[in-house]
Amino acid sequence: MFLQFLLLLLALPFCTPAETITPTQPLRDGDVLVSKGARFALGFFSPSNSSHRYVGLWYYSISTTVVWVLNRDDPINDTSGVLSINTRGNLVLYRRDSLIWSTNVSVSSVNNTIAQLLDTGNLVLIQNDGKRVVWQGFDYPTDTMLPYMKLGLDRRTGLNRFLTSWKSQGDPGTGEYSHKMGVSGSPQMFFRKGFQPLWRTDPWNGLGWASVPEVDSGSIFNTTFLNNTDEVSVVYNVMQPSVLSRLTADSDGFLQFYTAQKSDSKWVAFWFAPAERCDTYGRCGPNGNCNLITADFFECTCLAGFEPKSARDWSLADGSQGCVRIHGSSVCRSGEGFIKMAHMKVPDTSAARVDTSLSLEECREECLNNCNCSAYTRASVSGSGCLSWYGDLMDTRVLSVGGQDLFLRVDAITLGIYFSRH
Repeated sequence: MFLQFLLLLLALPFCTPAETITPTQPLRDGDVLVSKGARFALGFFSPSNSSHRYVGLWYYSISTTVVWVLNRDDPINDTSGVLSINTRGNLVLYRRDSLIWSTNVSVSSVNNTIAQLLDTGNLVLIQNDGKRVVWQGFDYPTDTMLPYMKLGLDRRTGLNRFLTSWKSQGDPGTGEYSHKMGVSGSPQMFFRKGFQPLWRTDPWNGLGWASVPEVDSGSIFNTTFLNNTDEVSVVYNVMQPSVLSRLTADSDGFLQFYTAQKSDSKWVAFWFAPAERCDTYGRCGPNGNCNLITADFFECTCLAGFEPKSARDWSLADGSQGCVRIHGSSVCRSGEGFIKMAHMKVPDTSAARVDTSLSLEECREECLNNCNCSAYTRASVSGSGCLSWYGDLMDTRVLSVGGQDLFLRVDAITLGIYFSRH
């Protein structure tokens, strides 16, 4: 009997998990697509406390955490879902005879078109004859940024890649929180609830984000930022292959960076934002400065040369209305100058001006000659380039680690007081 059983096993086909979908090999509910190196898997799933079915992606060793959802706003209410290549060469998702989703791209050769799950977690549609990628899942992220996935704007096509949270832990539909590149002025990343900014990075300084040293370029993570005529984007990768990672816009209102060891398969919150009071966007209002290092009762102070717009609100520890120039002071051709503020998260750069051709001294002169210029700094830590602000300064804070020098325009009296103390 044992010999017969052994012969029966040898007669069965030897099956390995597929990494591709072809016109003759679809992915049905219950099947799992596994990348070549078994780093990622893709298949149908149901979130907790839900019977709806979605096509999702997860790290192969941590199947409980879905990091990308194909049909997040179009759930299937039974197990009839099929992901396949149709007669036009598109990757499509069907429920019975009803089309749920399609890549909707132009493909010249249907027979040589396949969908492949890569070891990066990117699901790509390839014209196999020329190995040309005609669609990729990384262009349509959901709530999670993975290594080698870009966030930002493709200026050639208008494609904007950004994260949006799940509606809840049990509903992967598009939620109210987003993490998106702000492309005006000097680009920076914003975490928002609807249209309201909750937190932002500072602008890229040539090496990283000075306000986020934990996930800056280094021995663990390597971050690349591009800002040219073709695109403005950011992408990161992990230097150690054994480390799994993800940056997620959570449905509970936090941007969280998780890591895990492949052998351990347990996520650890490596970093999150907003993490403290001064992380909250505009905590101290226009021209206010948030400082937890020296704060006792109230973390907000006015920038030098400014006073609270509402003294009453300020006394009640409410800095939302911010600060205004001290009454009677002048910063226009009246002996004004600049004071240096160290270790700063520089103000919101959405309306800031960038001139990469100017030196720091030329930047100072240009700012001084324009009465509307409020502050300036280096555009890059290498010392090249000029970044300058005009009007109110929003979301400025002092950092305990990192940051950069901000040169603030002040009136003659404030300038004299500053130099007498320094």
